[in-house]
Amino acid sequence: MPMPNHATTGLSVIVLAYGPEPQLADCVRAILDSRDVALEVLLVDNGSEAVGTVPADSRVRVLSPGRNSGFAGGCNLAAEVATFATLVFVNSDVVVQPDAIGFLTSRIDEDGVGLVTGAVLLPGPDQLVNSIGNPIHYLMFSWAGDYGERFSQHRAGEAIAGISGAFFACRREHWRALGGFDEEYFAYAEDADISLRTWQMGKAVVFEPRAIGVHHYQFTKSNQKWFWLERNRLINLLTLYDARSTLLLLPVALPVEVGVLFFALRGGWAREKLESWRWLWRHRRYLRDRRRRVATSSTATTSWTSVLSGEMNIPREFGLGVPAPVSRILGRYWNVVKSHVH
Repeated sequence: MPMPNHATTGLSVIVLAYGPEPQLADCVRAILDSRDVALEVLLVDNGSEAVGTVPADSRVRVLSPGRNSGFAGGCNLAAEVATFATLVFVNSDVVVQPDAIGFLTSRIDEDGVGLVTGAVLLPGPDQLVNSIGNPIHYLMFSWAGDYGERFSQHRAGEAIAGISGAFFACRREHWRALGGFDEEYFAYAEDADISLRTWQMGKAVVFEPRAIGVHHYQFTKSNQKWFWLERNRLINLLTLYDARSTLLLLPVALPVEVGVLFFALRGGWAREKLESWRWLWRHRRYLRDRRRRVATSSTATTSWTSVLSGEMNIPREFGLGVPAPVSRILGRYWNVVKSHVH
């Protein structure tokens, strides 16, 4: 499939910067060196001195919200002022290949496609996978798909459950239909949210293997990150399903919550796990209203839940390993109830 000519239509590439950002200059330079595309780079300065290291180029616009607006807020800010109708999102620690953005955006005008994610690889000569799209479990756990596998095994473009937020694209029209990222999330799990809401709208989420970016990635395990991960996962669980479906999932969701609390106690982040529950209780009106909004925007004629995983095969590198017998039980329960879950 040839790449489209974006020389006249153009692309808006969104990058966020926060903290040290040692790869930021290389990230932006690689974007500017992209072949066969006309583009602008919208660089959101959420509080990073590294913004000053970015190459001087008339195509780079620095947006300064004056605070750390989070991943969700920063992306929304940039998308709102984007010049072009095609939006590309690149993490500040991802270095794209010269033709990656062209290949990524070659898929978004296909009939029925809403979101496209690229091949996000780990640094090094072996071309190992960081993420080939992200699986999403029916309890809304999500992880880097095919992490650590050889990229040579994943050369086929295909539909996937969820994008990797590190490198993806969509049309601005679809972004606005989604309402962008929900800024209540701040960071983490918003990529799973917009992916599943894309499926609920009857559009596909696809992987483009020719769009390659190298992710200088380290999974950090700060307690604050665990709070965001768990709270936002539970927002997805409590708002993306209808109320009846949520009740159907409670027999497994509640024991899993106990299990996660056990992991949190062992890992030293039990306070953050408990705080995620307290936050949800304090914001139950937000959860109720959000479920209504999601239901209103859902227009798919086929079941969006078919993309969800039954078993939970999270790589142990991500700090939340699931025993194989537990994963099998979760899978069997899903096989029983999935036709009734919406």
